[in-house]
Amino acid sequence: MMWVIIGGMTLILFFNRYLFLEPRLPIRLNRGVREFLGFAVPGMLTAICGPIIFVKDHALDLSPTNPYLLAGLCAIGLMLWSRNVLLSVASSVALFYLFRGWL
Repeated sequence: MMWVIIGGMTLILFFNRYLFLEPRLPIRLNRGVREFLGFAVPGMLTAICGPIIFVKDHALDLSPTNPYLLAGLCAIGLMLWSRNVLLSVASSVALFYLFRGWL
C-alpha cells in the first residue's frame, strides 16, 4: 500500500510540474501570477528554516551559543559580501559544524 501512495504522489508531483515547464503546452501565466509565485520560494524557505534556526526545546533561542543562529548570520554575511551562493553555502555549513563542535 505504501508503494501505491508513493507512486501516486510521484505522478501528481510530476504532472503538476510538467504543466508549467513544458513549452509546447498552451498554459501561460500572466505577469501578476508570475510575480505572486516569485514569493513562494522565499516564503517556503522561511517557513522551513525559521523554526530550525530560532527554536530550541519549544522556546525561542536567541543566545550567542546557538550554532544554528550563528551559522545563519554568517551565511547572510557571506552572501552579502561575496554574492557567491556556492561559497556561502559551503562556508556556512563548515562554520555550523565548527560552532556546533565548539559551543
